[in-house]
Amino acid sequence: MKNVILLILKRTLASVVTVLVISLIIFIGVELLPGDVAETVLGQSATAETVKAFRDELKLDLPPHTRYGVWLKDFVQGNFGNSLANGRPVSGLIGWRFANTIFLAATTALIAVPLAVVLGVLAAFYRNTLFDKSISVITLSFISFPEFFIAYILIVVFSVQLNMFPSMAAINASMSLGAKINAILLPALTLTFVVTAHMMRQTRAAIINVLSSAYVEMAELKGIKRLRIILLHAFPNSLSPVINVIALNLAYLVVGVVIVEVVFVYPGLGQLLVDSVAKRDIPVVQASGLIFAAAYVFLNLLADVLSMLVNPRLRQLAS
Repeated sequence: MKNVILLILKRTLASVVTVLVISLIIFIGVELLPGDVAETVLGQSATAETVKAFRDELKLDLPPHTRYGVWLKDFVQGNFGNSLANGRPVSGLIGWRFANTIFLAATTALIAVPLAVVLGVLAAFYRNTLFDKSISVITLSFISFPEFFIAYILIVVFSVQLNMFPSMAAINASMSLGAKINAILLPALTLTFVVTAHMMRQTRAAIINVLSSAYVEMAELKGIKRLRIILLHAFPNSLSPVINVIALNLAYLVVGVVIVEVVFVYPGLGQLLVDSVAKRDIPVVQASGLIFAAAYVFLNLLADVLSMLVNPRLRQLAS
């Protein structure tokens, strides 16, 4: 157990280093943007004194490595600075938007994870049948389409033709939970179609791999029903890759919602990031990008840790 904890600590340290490297890449990428930020924000009519004062306020007069250190220190302390577009604290802008992104991702996960696991179990149970082949073709077809294509198809069908759901996922703090879910159902379904195929096929492959084990053959020889074997023997022993792929797709749901949020005009962190790039709102771009990166890295870390804890062989290798 001591070696397992040590391995987890090593993975955690590697994740922290990865986030630091990404933060450096984000900072350098922003530094390499063409043009002067102060002149772009203030406009051509700004005087030289105003531009200089604005550059001093943004600490643009400091060397790049100093500004990077100050920015990273402030970020760790939760001080993201002020937005260049409206002067409001970036933390206030990001907090509500990131909560909306998490809400969309969680709603999608509640739909996609059970659906993918059930379809994967059924596909393994009816292996090589018409049902198995049909499910594989349908899910792979959805995963082959771009997210915006699926989103627009759903809008045309459910918003324009059937008028069942709104085409714009506009939510606010005063809405009830039911109203929010109704508003975000189309973007949640879009993301569900995208991530279900990965989880379903991994679940199917993991169960089929376990079904070739000797103890499963013994259970079949004893006359135990195949569905019971899959549910009580094969599925629990295939949890490691299933949990891994679920955690990875949850990471995608948190950071991969940018296109979906833009299509449905959803007030999430992805939409804020796109708007901030268009406005050259550097503090918001940097903070949003690093939050997305940190969320993705540490959700991948969670996937590794959970896979190791539920897999006896990985625990033995760690010890």
